[in-house]
Amino acid sequence: MHSAGVLPVRPARRRILITADAVGGVWTYTVTLARALARHGDTVLVVTLGPPPSSTQHREIAAVGALTGGSVRLHVTDLALEWMDPEGRDLDRARETLAAIARAFRPDIVHLGGFREATADVGVPVLVVAHSCVRTWWRACRGGVPDDPRWRVYADHVAAGLAAADAWAAPTRALRDAIADLYAPPRPGVVIPNGVAVPPADDPPPERRSVILAAGRLWDEAKGLDTLLGAAPRLPWPVRLAGDTASPDGGAPIALPDGVTALGRLDRAALLAEMRAAELFVAPARYEPFGLGIAEAAACGAALVLSDIASLRELWDGAAAFVPPDDPAALAATLTALCADAPRRRALQAAARRRATRYGADAMVNRIETVHAALAACRVAPTNDRAVAGATIIATGGAPA
Repeated sequence: MHSAGVLPVRPARRRILITADAVGGVWTYTVTLARALARHGDTVLVVTLGPPPSSTQHREIAAVGALTGGSVRLHVTDLALEWMDPEGRDLDRARETLAAIARAFRPDIVHLGGFREATADVGVPVLVVAHSCVRTWWRACRGGVPDDPRWRVYADHVAAGLAAADAWAAPTRALRDAIADLYAPPRPGVVIPNGVAVPPADDPPPERRSVILAAGRLWDEAKGLDTLLGAAPRLPWPVRLAGDTASPDGGAPIALPDGVTALGRLDRAALLAEMRAAELFVAPARYEPFGLGIAEAAACGAALVLSDIASLRELWDGAAAFVPPDDPAALAATLTALCADAPRRRALQAAARRRATRYGADAMVNRIETVHAALAACRVAPTNDRAVAGATIIATGGAPA
């Protein structure tokens, strides 16, 4: 028996089951995390829910697996993502499927990218990582919470997952506090900022171009890109927009004003190349739990212009220019001023690069491994020591000052 207050020595290898979806930033987060955990000696099984990974995403996992001697593998399911199944019609099957995968893989920790699957009987400690949720999105984008009965069912399932999890985390204090306010989980959440791993360019970086870059799904009102479209006709520099312009419901692509070039959905290498070349990166979001794309653009040396919302102010205060959300005139004025002020752009670019070092992959993984270690200690600890392990999660999982 280990003494109270001392966590067991970390085993040479741990088996980690991670659930994720293959859409957007959660996939980037998952690949970054899986690669780092495997390099630290863990064996990782990535289980996808929702739309299946693309051939490119399959190759990403295969490349990580090859790099780490097969320590990262992919298991694709056809389980519904919880926000695509608010009534919970697929929840029982999801619980059964994850329990079966856990029995076969025998993980030491289950690291969930969703909420409701924490109610599955996997037999090991469970960490829920809150990447986003419909109610926090709704409150930021539309005000209040949705009153449709199906979203009340969704909220009940999120609350049940948070209550069932052994620990839960969020990438910012803003999201953690919003989740706590809406769902009242029995355990306090820890803040673990997401981490980015930006590979070095193969060649010297290109000369920066006089362009403004934005990235995101144009149809997602959370991204606030309609505000950028409203500002675009007044801007002295062209805007390049990476991401889908047509919604997944089959609607026609959104019309773009003159001066805006739609780049479509880019693979990560192409997007990073755009970030290395652009003078300015703009994210006029109404809702952004973290913003991996913003952190990547900062690491690539673009000056940041961000909406003044709690999460982005928390992460980038002092390293970006801020504008009110939903204000095309203010956005146009700020961007126009920066286009004309090279010294100010250089200062913002340097500040963004410095701040991005806080959000590196190593820092994220070190905090996550601390939580994993405390959860593993909870699994084997006597009753009196489990409180110590739980306190360790809270004490060491927070964001840097």
